Amino acid sequence: MDMELNGKTAIVTGGSRGIGKAVARVLASDGCRVVITGRYADTLSDAAEEVAADTGGSVTPIVCDMTSTEQVNAMVAAAADTMGGRIDILVNNAAAPGGLARGALNEIRDEDVMLDLDTKVMGYLRCARAVAPYMQQQGWGRIVNVGGLSARRGASNVSAGVRNSGLSNLTKYLAEELGASGVCVNLVHPGTTRTERSGPMYAEQAEREGVSVEEIERRVAAGNSTRRIVDAEELAWVVAFFASPRSIAISGETIAAGGGAGLNVYH
Repeated sequence: MDMELNGKTAIVTGGSRGIGKAVARVLASDGCRVVITGRYADTLSDAAEEVAADTGGSVTPIVCDMTSTEQVNAMVAAAADTMGGRIDILVNNAAAPGGLARGALNEIRDEDVMLDLDTKVMGYLRCARAVAPYMQQQGWGRIVNVGGLSARRGASNVSAGVRNSGLSNLTKYLAEELGASGVCVNLVHPGTTRTERSGPMYAEQAEREGVSVEEIERRVAAGNSTRRIVDAEELAWVVAFFASPRSIAISGETIAAGGGAGLNVYH
């Protein structure tokens, strides 16, 4: 199916690695001009060069810290200049994987919780607020927020569930606020996803437990109904659908893309 993305412009935050880089690759391969953002210039530039070489597309790196309104506004303005004054798609993805506020209740530090929320919830809001005028003027746009399945179950760390649950409400608010201007806003919740971090992490666990990497992966995959680990590129195609004109019938909604993880039923 042609997703009608050719010629569209996109910003992907947290695009230097993992899910963000996979999304940038899929969008660029489908004809989008892409800006990727991240906090570290070297890693970001390497990712942009890699994705551009793999896809033959236009991929521009712009360093940005999502906790800074000033940096977010400057990044969006620079992205618009780079892409001819248009911003068609925003993929909000920048966040510390799993969150920073981990451990027992008496070990939770206020500053870790606040940074998690400032980066992910407020960061997503900052980016949406900055791109909204472009999309409203165009009469068309797509915002895709990337959350996490901890929003739907008890989490082992406090801020993972709190911030991802908050994104559900933020997504609905943005959809209502921007829908009349032709902007659809949706949320994708990844589960366990295979990225470049997975291999070394599974290898380390396998060595620590004295088992094979295949055994570790089997255990991980047992947590969802398809009994396989979702690859970052497979998740990226879900994001790309929501970023496309084909998704016009859906806005303000949340979809889980974790291979069927969890037994909750949603009506």
